[in-house]
Amino acid sequence: MLKKQFSLIRQEYSGTAAKEDVAAISRHHRIQASPGYRAAAEYVLTELQNAGLDAHIETYPANYETKFWEARSFQEWDAARGTLHLIEADGKTRKLADYREEKIALIQRSIPFQGEAEVVLLEDGLETADYDNLDLGDTVAGKIVLTKGAVNRVRELAVERFGAIGILFDGMTPAPPVRQPMDLADARQYTSFWWTGDEKQCFGFVLTPRQGVWLRSLLKKGAVKVKVDIEARLYDGEIEVVTAVLPGTEKPDESVILVSHLCHPQPSANDNASGVAANLEAARTLKRLLDSGHLPPSKRSIRFLWMPEMTGSFAYLSRHEDEIPGMIAGLNLDMVGADQEKTGAVMVLERPPDAAASFTVDLAERLREELFDDVPTYTGVEKYASFRYTTHGFSGGSDHYIFSDPTVGVPMPMIIQWPDKFYHSTFDTLEKVSPATLNRSGSLAAAYAYFIASAGEKETTWLAYEMLSRYQTRLGRLAQKFITDGMGGSFDRSGRSARLERQFTYQLGRFHTGLKSLSRLWPDIDTLVREIAGDSVQMLKLARARLQVVGEADAAVPIAPNNWEEKAAKMVPTRTYRGPGLGIGGTAVLTPQEKDDLFQFMKGRTGAYTISTLAEYWADGQLTALEIIDRIEMETGLRDAELIVRQFELLARLDLVQIN
Repeated sequence: MLKKQFSLIRQEYSGTAAKEDVAAISRHHRIQASPGYRAAAEYVLTELQNAGLDAHIETYPANYETKFWEARSFQEWDAARGTLHLIEADGKTRKLADYREEKIALIQRSIPFQGEAEVVLLEDGLETADYDNLDLGDTVAGKIVLTKGAVNRVRELAVERFGAIGILFDGMTPAPPVRQPMDLADARQYTSFWWTGDEKQCFGFVLTPRQGVWLRSLLKKGAVKVKVDIEARLYDGEIEVVTAVLPGTEKPDESVILVSHLCHPQPSANDNASGVAANLEAARTLKRLLDSGHLPPSKRSIRFLWMPEMTGSFAYLSRHEDEIPGMIAGLNLDMVGADQEKTGAVMVLERPPDAAASFTVDLAERLREELFDDVPTYTGVEKYASFRYTTHGFSGGSDHYIFSDPTVGVPMPMIIQWPDKFYHSTFDTLEKVSPATLNRSGSLAAAYAYFIASAGEKETTWLAYEMLSRYQTRLGRLAQKFITDGMGGSFDRSGRSARLERQFTYQLGRFHTGLKSLSRLWPDIDTLVREIAGDSVQMLKLARARLQVVGEADAAVPIAPNNWEEKAAKMVPTRTYRGPGLGIGGTAVLTPQEKDDLFQFMKGRTGAYTISTLAEYWADGQLTALEIIDRIEMETGLRDAELIVRQFELLARLDLVQIN
């Protein structure tokens, strides 16, 4: 029955129709809290209502006073025009950027400005020393700076501290291995200011890398002036969340959530008009199959959400707190439509964090196999998928990191096509989106949602044994990896067995936590869960025995803790807020010197964003910071005691964490 239902969903799902939606949505300039975003939301609502779904738009304040849990809102923004012209020696002008032609040409949320100004060259402008070493004792006050550096850091220094009035940005962030900056020499990178109401605001333009090379050569020869004309405004407004539901018949207050962020500048086709469209067609597909009787009614409701990225998730969840306990699981669709041959992308299934271990990824992986292993081998004996895909650990950076936070408790994997050569650039256009990829992502999302919404005793039992099978595979591969690493003296054998034992114990605990999450699908599964948990313990014994036979066991060699780990061992952090907070980036209480010190500390730090997010998830008042450090190392392979200690100290200063 499961195979038949999955096949029906994939056959009914139209990747071509979804791409038509991508075309319509990508015509809108969808900056969070803007008229263009609102128009895109109205399009999604109309399509849902035309398909017969129960859908509406919820509105939330867009101003500096409102907070959604710990996430601050922001003002609405609209721009009518924005042009940048180079003033040449003969007085003539040459156009460098025009918002009417390319919406990304203007740094989003720029303030209005009309006038002429001199341009000052910065390489990056990320260090205070960059402003001490300008040629001929020049200053940036009253001028426009040209930089490749991170715009919000440059704004903090050049504008806030040293008096610049605007920024020209000519950078292009690499996306290895498919993109280096000059690979998109004529594209502009999506760049935005984020105002909280306390900063010195400014304007800015985005140049292409090729324009940047040319303009830099001019600046090295002499003075350069530009003419700026921006008509824009920031004002108290609204943000919109589009929501639709397919109600369940037995447990309508329980739901599975499909999420797609609707924002980003025109065109932003893969990111994320593709996720919006895939989600929209998933809703229409399930509605048609349910109405026709080809699919039996689901027990639980299926909720579809389209919102501004992350801000909209905070807003929706904070208004619907009473519904959160009934949210069984979710799936985030972000950048799901890329043509793999054009973009270099891989279809990635990202796990929720280990702190929110659940059944979700094991289910999604199995559905991926069921739906897409459909290309026969030469002899026709076996089948395989014809596209690139993988599963990897949690990294965050999209709406799933909010839902999956243990204080929210909605385990949510993400589907994403990554890397994408054209990510966050003017070249992220419709022709880079594939109907076939949309079909794969969207039909997987629809099948995932329908399975969870319909699951009873039989489906939950099947899923429990599926989880056991995949746990056995993970355990075996972990043991084999440690054996392989230890062969031939290529691996430091000191304490190797002890480290493996810690990994075994950790993985067993996460598996048991995931098994317990099945009770959300079938409350009476406790007996089976205990039986399978016992099986998993036996598997662990076999893995240990295998290590003894194949790889020589060694004695535990304790590693002396450093000063930061000693400090972490004495800290028991407890979060006082719901949903992810500000993490290591919460700089509201820092002095300028402390901000500079923090910038230096974070510069080049591997995995800092993910580590700090995971540290928040584990801060439950039960674990010491050192135990949190150990768990993050088990999950990511990264160990950074100083980062985590400093993060909790900062959160304590912000009254977001209590440290005992």
